[in-house]
Amino acid sequence: MELQELVEIEQIKRLKYRYLRCLDQKDWDDLEQCFTEDATASYGGGAYPFEGRDRIMAFLREAMGADTFHSSHQCHHPEIDITGDGTATGVWALQDVVIDTGFDLTISGAAFYTDRYRKVDGDWRVEHTGYKRLYEEVFPRGEFSGLRLTASWWTTDGRSELAG
Repeated sequence: MELQELVEIEQIKRLKYRYLRCLDQKDWDDLEQCFTEDATASYGGGAYPFEGRDRIMAFLREAMGADTFHSSHQCHHPEIDITGDGTATGVWALQDVVIDTGFDLTISGAAFYTDRYRKVDGDWRVEHTGYKRLYEEVFPRGEFSGLRLTASWWTTDGRSELAG
């Protein structure tokens, strides 16, 4: 493996981390820049397929945009391969937690993302992304006496109510 290939792989890692951060922070404008215009996505093991950056972004804004929707997506163990001049593939392990206070649910799970990347104007972009679940569990938050959300990026500006 050449040094330049390692640099390219590191740039792709940063792209994926940016994608996840923007997703969780609902930074839609920055997230949109992670995709090629003709990107495709297949979320939920193929249950939610999309063609084109605009359709992907419309889905993400609708599905995850409410202030009652809190998520944490963490990817690790990347297996990234440079497949050609300006193309690459990646497999990532995902662990995620979603707290939806509007529906009083918590969802947690694990999956594997499979991605394709393409360099556009010198920058790596997601050409395709999608995941298939290893497992997913859902539990109603109302069944746990005393359970409450004490910090939120949107409603408490990220400050814990426990901090005083």
